[in-house]
Order: sequence, then C-alpha cells, then structure tokens
Amino acid sequence: MSIICITALVLGLVPQETAGQGGVLVVPGAMEAPEQPSRASRSRFRRSTRVDFPGATDNLGRIDAKLSSLVGVRGLEENHVSGFGLVTGLSGTGDSGPLATQLMSNTLLTQRINIDPSLLTSANIAVVKVDGFIAAGARPGQSFDVRVSSIGDATSLQGGVLDYCVLMDPSGTVAYGSAAGSITVGGFTASGQGATTTKNHVTVGTLAGAGKIERLIPTSVVTEHGYIYLDARNGQFSLGNTKRMADRINALYPGMAEPLTDGRSIRVGILGGLEESDYISYLESILELEIPTDNLARVVVNERTGVIVMGGDVRLRPGVITHNSIILTIAETPEVSQPTGLSQGETVVVPRTDLRVEEGDAPLVQIGGAVTLEQVVSVLNVLGASPRDMIAIMDSLVNAGLLVAELRRL
Repeated sequence: MSIICITALVLGLVPQETAGQGGVLVVPGAMEAPEQPSRASRSRFRRSTRVDFPGATDNLGRIDAKLSSLVGVRGLEENHVSGFGLVTGLSGTGDSGPLATQLMSNTLLTQRINIDPSLLTSANIAVVKVDGFIAAGARPGQSFDVRVSSIGDATSLQGGVLDYCVLMDPSGTVAYGSAAGSITVGGFTASGQGATTTKNHVTVGTLAGAGKIERLIPTSVVTEHGYIYLDARNGQFSLGNTKRMADRINALYPGMAEPLTDGRSIRVGILGGLEESDYISYLESILELEIPTDNLARVVVNERTGVIVMGGDVRLRPGVITHNSIILTIAETPEVSQPTGLSQGETVVVPRTDLRVEEGDAPLVQIGGAVTLEQVVSVLNVLGASPRDMIAIMDSLVNAGLLVAELRRL
C-alpha cells in the first residue's frame, strides 16, 4: 500500500497532507492489505487435585446375606427380544443413504402404497435397532420398555417417532412383542453454520412402556424332572458360598439340596407330596435363608471411566514401585494467509502445530505390606497416582504377585 501511495504523491495525484503518522501515506479509497494470521495453536491438559475421604474401619468378618441376594432362580430370567424399525419425524438429522428410503418403501407396501424409493428423501427418517427385555411370567398385553439405536449415519434421534415394528426372539423366528411410540433421547443437539452443541448421546433413545407383549413366554421355576436350580449371581460366586448355601438348605429340608460339579449351581428337589400350588411358597422359604458370605479378594477396574472397586480381602505384599505420567499434547490449528492487494501472490493455508510433551519425575517408592483393605488404600494413596494411572499400576502389581487379588476389567 505504501508503494502505491508514494507513486501517487510523486505524480501529484494527492496532496502531501494525506501522509499519516510514521511517514506512511494514506490514500482515500486505496485497497488495504488483508490482516495476516497471528493466532497460534494451543492445547492444555489440567489435572484436578486429589480429594481425600475419611477412612473407614475395615471389617474382616463375614456378612450374612439372604440366598435371594446371592443366587438367581433358573427359569426366571428376563427374555431379550429385538427387531429393526424406522424412526420418522426427525428434523433433518436422519440417514443419508438408500437404506432408510428402501425400508420406508417396504413399509408403505404393507399399506398397499407403491412408491419408487428414489422418490423418497431420508433426511427425516432413520433405520434403528430396537431392543427390549420381557420379564419372566409377563402376560400378553402388558407393556415393557424398549431401547432404540441408530444403525445408519443419522446424527440425532431427537424428536423422532418409532414406527410400528415387530420384536422377535434371538432366533428370529417367533414374534413375542411389538413397539411403537415417541423417542426420548435424554439430551439434545443444536447446530449452526460454525458451531454445534450436543448434550449426552443423541443417537440412542428409550421408549418407556412402548413395547407390548404379543405372545406368552412359558416360564416355570420347576423343571420337567422336578428340580429347582439356583445359579450364583455375577460377583457373588465362590465355592465357599455354594457349599454353605447347600448346607443351609439341607439343614431346613434334609437331603433336598445338592451342589453341582460346576461349583456355581445348586439343585434343589421338591418335597414329596408337595402340591404344585405350594411350589412358590417352598422356593420363597429357601431364598429367605441366610448364610455368612465370603469376603472376596477382587479388584474390578473400568478403563473407560477410571472407576476402581476393591473387595475386603485384598492383600498387598511389600515391594518397590515407580510410575511416571507422560502427557502428550498435539494441537492443529491451520490458518489462512492472504496476499496483499494487486500482488501476484496466492492464498495459502499455513499449518500451525503446538506439540508439548510433559513427563513427571517420579522416584522409586517402597511400599509396605498391607493385610486389611484400609491399609491397602493407605499404601496406594502414597503413590499419588490418578485413577487411570492406578489401573495400570494394579495390573502390574497383580502380574508381579504383590497384589493378592483377582483383577477384572470391564
């Protein structure tokens, strides 16, 4: 711009009074050079401070629990039904491919409406998978909850309505239910030309009471051979619990309970002369019995959420450990560089990268042995690791034989 202004001054096109501060001439109506990018890429990682909770007294004694909390009755399980359906009424957030239009065309054919799928648009419809669980003993006509999840590229099911669909058994041969109704996604999404805001997961929704049982699912707590089977619930299995449950049942009904060889199940016979109408009362009297349960040495970790749960009989042997946190931060923010006016330059995209690596300086830490849950927590807290780092530490402790517990990952 200054070259143009000086040339104009030499030719006498503008008076000298147009010179601005610093000797730079300002010509009215002249083209200004575009502002060049100056913003740099940035990325930050922040770790919140640890929150300490008051310690709890460790109790190594066994806790008495009812059999109904430890076992499930075979034959009283929930029944999974599923199907595929069509969601309509979406606000431009539906599928973009031909799958939705083809399914819509097939649905219209059931209503004796024949339309070429190419004439349909899919912006307001989406194909979903529908899942439901029917409780044991539920009768035809009763309702149950269903869940829908998008299987196409729909961006949101918010405001959609599930069209009538049939729900089948796992084999896909028998229809046990149906579903239809308005979808609740438990969140929302809003977008403009330059920004989008989303709360929760909007491509999965629920329909409370929208499922209807169409066919009775046979249910019986007593098998055709006259036995009741009790199976250990998840997280409650131990050989000690199985033996004590069988002994407790036999103490009330001698010779009626027998542990199976898998160690997880107990077979209970029916008392001689017991009427069929008394089966439920007989089973209820068994489930109300109590036994002292094992305090299992188990550590359950969830790597997705960073949750760690430890059982009461976890033990820790002495050892030495060190851990280091490495934080790698990469930020890419490309910017556009434009040439000055009347120049021969070209507009280019200038990459802007901010790369930062932080590594902590952690010394070797000697950890002492711990024989109670409270001591284990105190020792592990000395490391000062985050929950996600602690998951890796516990994995290493178990492999090294220092943490005496069963490690389960979710």
